[in-house]
Order: sequence, then C-alpha cells, then structure tokens
Amino acid sequence: MSHTGSEAKQPLLDVQGLRKYFPVKGPLGVLGGVKGYVKAVNDVSFQLYEGETLGIVGESGCGKSTMGRTILRLTEPTEGKALYDGGDIFQLSGKGLRAMRKDMQMVFQDPFSSLNPRKRIGQTLEEPLAIHAIGSRHERTERVMEIMHKVGLQLDHFYRYPHEFSGGQRQRIGLARALVVNPKIVICDEPVSALDVSIQSQIINLLQQLQDEFQLTYLFIAHDISVVRHISDRIGVMYLGHMVEQAPTESLFAQPLHPYTQALLSAVPIPNPQKRRERVILRGEIPSPLDLPAGCVFHTRCPFVQDVCKSMAPVKQEVAPNHFVSCHLYGTERE
Repeated sequence: MSHTGSEAKQPLLDVQGLRKYFPVKGPLGVLGGVKGYVKAVNDVSFQLYEGETLGIVGESGCGKSTMGRTILRLTEPTEGKALYDGGDIFQLSGKGLRAMRKDMQMVFQDPFSSLNPRKRIGQTLEEPLAIHAIGSRHERTERVMEIMHKVGLQLDHFYRYPHEFSGGQRQRIGLARALVVNPKIVICDEPVSALDVSIQSQIINLLQQLQDEFQLTYLFIAHDISVVRHISDRIGVMYLGHMVEQAPTESLFAQPLHPYTQALLSAVPIPNPQKRRERVILRGEIPSPLDLPAGCVFHTRCPFVQDVCKSMAPVKQEVAPNHFVSCHLYGTERE
C-alpha cells in the first residue's frame, strides 16, 4: 500500500458536488411523466491523490457503484464536476473523452458478465489497444502476453474463452484488460465480492503488487469494510447517496465519528474479546432513495438523533486532520 502525504499535493482527481438522479416514470411510462427521482448520488465531493488507494464503503444501494460509473461517464452525471488533468471530465467529448478513458479504467464486480463470451481472451485484451491505436498488431499481442503474465495468467489462456475460466481467473482477466492501456487511475467496483474468501485475498494482494509496479492510483469500492481496511490509505463512508465520513484508514478505525460508521465497525468480528467494540444496533429500515427523509438522511436510524437532525442537513466539516464528517454531533456550536 502506498502512503502518500495527500495534504501537500495536488489531487489527481477532484470530484466536486457530484449528483446522479434517475427519473422514475409513472405507470404509463413516458406518457405518465416523471413522478420522482432516485437520488443515487447526492452532493458527493472527494479528492484522489496520485499513488494512493481511496476506499469507498457502504451498504448495498448506497450509490457507491453509481458514483464510480458516473465518474467514468459510463452513466451521465446530473450535476457536479470531476477535475482531471486540468479539465472537467463531465465536459469532455470525442477525442478528449477517449483520452481520459485511456488514463482511467474500471474493474467490474462480475467478471463474467463484463467479458464477451464469443471472443477469445486474447482478442478481448487486445481490443482496448486497437481502440486507442496503440502499437502494431504484433506489439499488441506482445503487450497482452506481458500483462497476462503480470496478473498470474498462463500464456495459453490467450486462446481460451471466458467460460473456460474460474471466477478468480476471470477477475485477473478483468484486471489485465484495465491495465493493458497503462492507465493512471483504476476504479475497482467491488472486484472481490463475487469471489471465495481465499481467492479474495489473492486478488487483493495482486492489486497491491500491481499498484507498486505500475504506480497506480485506486478508487476501491466495496461493502466489506475489512477488505477496504486492508488495501486503503483513506476511506470514505457512504450512506444513501451521501458521503458521511472521510478519513485516513487508521484514524477512521481508531476513532469513527459518524454514528453510521460506528455501527459498521461494531459489526466487524474481532478475535480478541478485549478489543471488541460495543455493538451498535441500527433500528428501522433504510429509507427509499426515491423518498429521502428531510434533514440528515441517517436520522431515521440514528441512535443519537436530535431535533435539528430532522430538519437541517449537516455540513461536512474537518474535525481532525484530514478527518471529515457530516454530523450535527460535531457542530461548530459544540466545539
């Protein structure tokens, strides 16, 4: 893992006020008009620094995967900016967008559905090189063979089809496809959640080796906070489309500030009984992103809810060095 002093450097990627809303049609479809919006990502801001891994964690449906896909323009944003290499990704088109996609690649959650079942693996891995007009045909094949070796695949795998591989091998293929164009940023969208636990650790270790070798920067999205802790320099915690806490990994685990983060960490099994956290049980169901509660989105389940939480959304603030939280428990009037 790379431990970069982020505060002294310019961010490689600067996401500001990102929103992604999905319209919900009425029972008559287009004729019924839009009856509301699913606010999948709601005013999320963060910075990603060169050489680091920023982990994004949260329950299923919190918007973390949508956020990753929106940054890469696989789905179009509703609002916000994503500043990279002196420009806004959301304003790019044509050649500019293609150049950005060479620098920013994605590893998907389900490696099988992201591979073309009719193409041999060699063809699949050469395709990004052909799209970006990198090298001659012979050079592309050599590059693919080199990357396959780096991710732990055999050279004869070049001629096989996706169904001939195990889940772990397919994820290695997904990694190879992301790395073949030599990107700067890799967005890992739950890359190990579909794998057995023993295979998960192999892929995580491989990601760390590749990061050191290729000077990669990762945005690592997962719902397992133990996996995120192992690989991340910093962690962002998401709940219902909002980033409720951001902090360096050790700071977050030593002193989680947001009640939701405290509940997440209290559920992590720890072998030593003396080091276990007091379990925080969250009551109630997660509200629908189609009908978010007023004020703080977490107030309907928060064990420390106050009146102000029900009417006013909390503001993101830096409570400790590089440790940000959006919660009324840490309001300026209490400091």
